[in-house]
Amino acid sequence: MRKTVLLVEDEFLIAMDLKLLLEQRGWRVTGPAATVEEALGLLHDELLAVAVLDVTLRDGAVTRLAEALRAQNVPFVIASAHHNPERQGGEVLAGARNVGKPTEVQDLLAALEEATGS
Repeated sequence: MRKTVLLVEDEFLIAMDLKLLLEQRGWRVTGPAATVEEALGLLHDELLAVAVLDVTLRDGAVTRLAEALRAQNVPFVIASAHHNPERQGGEVLAGARNVGKPTEVQDLLAALEEATGS
């Protein structure tokens, strides 16, 4: 059974690159979502194992989405160039692993495995 990841990234080329990379590694990808509102709308479409979040999206910080994910016990990984994502996205992002941007494939895959416990 493939695990499902919610991909939240507002830069189109980065989003498509990450989606392809994850699908090639056996992940089922929901998204990509470019806004918080779009991502919130996708939360109930699939049983999510994990989410990959950019911190700042077209409609603002990813804070509300991160709070919704936490409320549903869905772990998330940050993919951001910000060294302290919680400064832009609030305390809900504190402690989440940030794989950086640009994102190294092995770092992302390791973070997803860590977040899902697999």
